[in-house]
Amino acid sequence: MPRDCKKEYSRDHASPKAKKHRAARNKARRTLMTEGRVSKGDGKEVHHKTALSKGGGTNRANWQVVSRKRNRKKGKKNGAA
Repeated sequence: MPRDCKKEYSRDHASPKAKKHRAARNKARRTLMTEGRVSKGDGKEVHHKTALSKGGGTNRANWQVVSRKRNRKKGKKNGAA
């Protein structure tokens, strides 16, 4: 059975809450790029110590620069999808 990408997008990515969280993640990345802590294609991601979905804030105290592999591992350990 082929994936229904349109349905998947509307279910997982198009809700107002999902858009707000995505905007917060993008803002964190842009801010750290401006400071030179991350750059395009460096394999680093901005990890939120307390996930946005778990009520974590968008302030700098909640950000941590980690490798992509480590960030994905942390997400799985913390029960993210």
